[in-house]
Amino acid sequence: MQPLSHLESFVQSAQSGSFSAAARLMGLTPAAVSKNVARLEASLGVRLFQRSTRSLTLTEGGQRLLAQVGPPLTALADAVDHAAEAEQQPAGTLKVSMGQAFGRAYLVPLLTEFLQRYPAIQPDWRFENRQVDLIGEGFDAGIGGGLNLNPDMVARTLGPIHLVVVAAPALLQGRRRAPRHPADLAQWDGIARRNIRTGRINVTTLRNKAGDAAPVELRPRVVFDDPEAMCQAALMGLGLAVLPMPFAQPWLARGDLVRVLPGWWADAGPTSLYYPSKRLLPARTRVFVDFVVEQFSTRGFAQRVRGD
Repeated sequence: MQPLSHLESFVQSAQSGSFSAAARLMGLTPAAVSKNVARLEASLGVRLFQRSTRSLTLTEGGQRLLAQVGPPLTALADAVDHAAEAEQQPAGTLKVSMGQAFGRAYLVPLLTEFLQRYPAIQPDWRFENRQVDLIGEGFDAGIGGGLNLNPDMVARTLGPIHLVVVAAPALLQGRRRAPRHPADLAQWDGIARRNIRTGRINVTTLRNKAGDAAPVELRPRVVFDDPEAMCQAALMGLGLAVLPMPFAQPWLARGDLVRVLPGWWADAGPTSLYYPSKRLLPARTRVFVDFVVEQFSTRGFAQRVRGD
């Protein structure tokens, strides 16, 4: 029988895509992980990885072994963790990735109550506008929208991402009549958004309850790739902006921004809390997921951020 350390090094390397990432997850050096995998290959007489300077690729034999030993090894590790936590309160470092403005506005205010319930958990939260590789980067969970999730992830919907057109009240109080149809937007300066992944300026199609659809065709006055910066520019009266409701809602509630074309919106999918689909999650992850879902439901987040 192969030593568990060798099998674990192989599985972690295959799932994370590198010896370095596997080493971080296991608390070893990359050299130690590489040596464990090499010993496993020598013992089996099978090459498991095609190695390059930048990545690891599973061979056909490696794919077969991963399919056979990956799930049982994960289940074994989860069972050990679960047994160790059974008689204890949830504890440990809780590593979560979330968007910068979204995390500050909606997650940080929940911290006091969360820490009162679970004082042995230490949040280690990363505020970054990207979807992380939970397993490869060692995260317990992530929160975001527009996600491309692997089959080994579970997503819990927190609310919709509805895009709406907003402006500073002063911008609409001039001589010009406020827009009444999306076609009217072509006469107004806009704060455009550049997509971080594609580098292109986003094109938004608005819809109304009657089922009509129309594109947003503002004149780009400034271009940003961050919705928080767009929100700030809109507050300064630099133009109209198409913003996700989670960013715009606090300013709309205070009256610092107002809806333009309130009967129109675009649906950009859900905001989700995602985490690995393990049968036995670590207690710290399980209670965090339940707590966030409960709090977002209690506070009516989904209704507050609807644009329809």
